[in-house]
Amino acid sequence: MDFILMDPAGTKLHFPVNPQEVSIRREKKFETVNILSLGEIDFPQGEKVKEITFSSFFPKEYDMSYCRYEPVPDPQFAMNQLNTWMVDKKPVQLIITDTAVNVFVLVSSHVSTFRGGEPGDVYFDLTCRTWREVKIRTATDTSPSQRTDLKPVPKTYVVKSGDNLWKVAKLNLGSGSRLAEIYELNKDLIGPDPNQIYPGQELVMP
Repeated sequence: MDFILMDPAGTKLHFPVNPQEVSIRREKKFETVNILSLGEIDFPQGEKVKEITFSSFFPKEYDMSYCRYEPVPDPQFAMNQLNTWMVDKKPVQLIITDTAVNVFVLVSSHVSTFRGGEPGDVYFDLTCRTWREVKIRTATDTSPSQRTDLKPVPKTYVVKSGDNLWKVAKLNLGSGSRLAEIYELNKDLIGPDPNQIYPGQELVMP
């Protein structure tokens, strides 16, 4: 089992010492309403954000009896990376191998502890909260005029010497077998023979 945090840029922190336990807290959200003669009534509002908490330490030196790999990261560098992710307020991916935990989270808090007699080692308590993307849609987003304005402009390709539709489809669409799609969009320009295209023709691409 390995514990890994990784951001979209590819920066990865592989925890060298596995925690003894992981706590995953799930709660249901309620709205409480006080109704006359009935008292307080709870109305379920959905699931709250999950909290994933674990504790471990970053050793200064590698020890094969408890370290997952070598060389181990510098403890201060590792703690600075956790702090960077927390301050950035951007989601990172938490992976705990051999489990179902592979989610995007926000690093919500971490506590560092230095212990006497263990110079250089840094102990930590880490709390992450599962991240949910918020999509905001305004009334103008659904209007017909807005949808028309947001319609993508067709991509075009100017035929070069030595081109044929198979080659154009392969270069632009990843597969020569898609040449029929290009021909259908440009039949008026190309004419009845899809094998006859000429340099300078501007083809509309799918």
